[in-house]
Amino acid sequence: MRSNLQIIWQHLSPSDKIETKIRKHIAKLEKFADRLSDCRVVIAVPHRHHHQGNICHVQINLTVPGSELVINRQPPDQQTHENLHIAIRDAFESAERQLKDYTQQRRSEIKTHVRGESDDRDPIPQSL
Repeated sequence: MRSNLQIIWQHLSPSDKIETKIRKHIAKLEKFADRLSDCRVVIAVPHRHHHQGNICHVQINLTVPGSELVINRQPPDQQTHENLHIAIRDAFESAERQLKDYTQQRRSEIKTHVRGESDDRDPIPQSL
């Protein structure tokens, strides 16, 4: 692995099995961005008093040239999981999407509007 990986465990004990899974996900991300320099993964189980089980949060910080991508989807209705494996999978799927978007923008495959540039859909006609 070329990038520096840091895994932070909050309120749960480290697991070799989960660390191996994370390393596989990082290796896959490196295929999309060859200049990925740092990766920090925070795995947290913030509350231990739920009726149905512990809620898992996964945050991923990726350092790429000129930017840092933060994947931290925590709205209760979308990204809280009782199953740590599902939380990790979903976080890395989101990281993959963001990393693909970032690399496309860096390659200028996605048009970005320059300030002052207008597109063809002007809502107010210039002359009547």
